[in-house]
Amino acid sequence: MNDNRLSAIALIAASCGMIITMAVHPTGHIRQAQLEGTIRMLIIVHAFALMLAPIQFLGAWGLSRRLAGTVRLEVVGLVFYGMALIAVMSAAVADGLVTPSVFRQIVESANSESAVNTWRMFSRYTFFLNQAYAEVFVAASSAAILAWSVAMWRSGSLSRGLGIYGCILSIATVAVLFSGYLRLDAHGFGAVVLGQAIWFVIAAALLWNETPKLQQSGRNGSDRHESCADVVK
Repeated sequence: MNDNRLSAIALIAASCGMIITMAVHPTGHIRQAQLEGTIRMLIIVHAFALMLAPIQFLGAWGLSRRLAGTVRLEVVGLVFYGMALIAVMSAAVADGLVTPSVFRQIVESANSESAVNTWRMFSRYTFFLNQAYAEVFVAASSAAILAWSVAMWRSGSLSRGLGIYGCILSIATVAVLFSGYLRLDAHGFGAVVLGQAIWFVIAAALLWNETPKLQQSGRNGSDRHESCADVVK
């Protein structure tokens, strides 16, 4: 199995994994009575998201290799996507590893009014922290998809149609983000992840389908060389 197909598998696996992560991510306010179950779910979901990040980066690296050209837009895309993954990993660590430990400490301290106020204050703090990380991810990943899409459109590699879709998706996402209309809660962030996952899965399918053509071309070339050798003989 060559690099194109391995990259395709990584992109599809990570994209589907991100969709599953957002689908099962706890939403709404955390109730104290359901704290322990919510904490376990937070840890599982964010540990899974952390596992997906390097897989997604390997797929992005393979895609960038396939789009390599003189303009170097594929390198720009890979750098921005690396920045986006760092942001989303930071959010996963904060929300999935730090937050559960703090919640347990608050509950164990006392069931008093001060503990409840601390609970609410920390919940708001983690919400705004995750919003900031999510904004960095959305902006940086959109810039990466834009760079890759322009590279596709200019070079004709993989699919110009996918390049056009990526340009529209990334520009529209950033415009809605900076206009203030995109609320990056589980639903808003999930919509962004879904739109990007569609782009990545199509790119992965194109990477996968290129391999048989290249292998067939190589076999045809070998056949021609053998025929020439027979003529010489």
